[in-house]
Amino acid sequence: MAGKDRGKSGRILQVLKNNPEKIRVVVEGLNLKFKHLKPKRGNEKGQRIMFPAPLNSANVQLICPKCGQTARIGYKIFENRNELTREKKQRICKKCQAVI
Repeated sequence: MAGKDRGKSGRILQVLKNNPEKIRVVVEGLNLKFKHLKPKRGNEKGQRIMFPAPLNSANVQLICPKCGQTARIGYKIFENRNELTREKKQRICKKCQAVI
């Protein structure tokens, strides 16, 4: 949602919860950084390795599979008739009301 990769999308690879207030996520193909490695032996060359760095979870938004747009999430309680009227809470898209 913000920064140099605004508007791009990708799959979440990892969720980092070091601090409950600062949840960070690693997204495939976004926030790419380079790590420079020195040669370990005399005849080797140095390398540049590209890897996705973590983003703050506030800068990430879910994409609805039905409408294909960024979606705010709501919750709806559905009743299952099969399991003795057990209620099930599911996420829904606020724009198109589709179950995510």
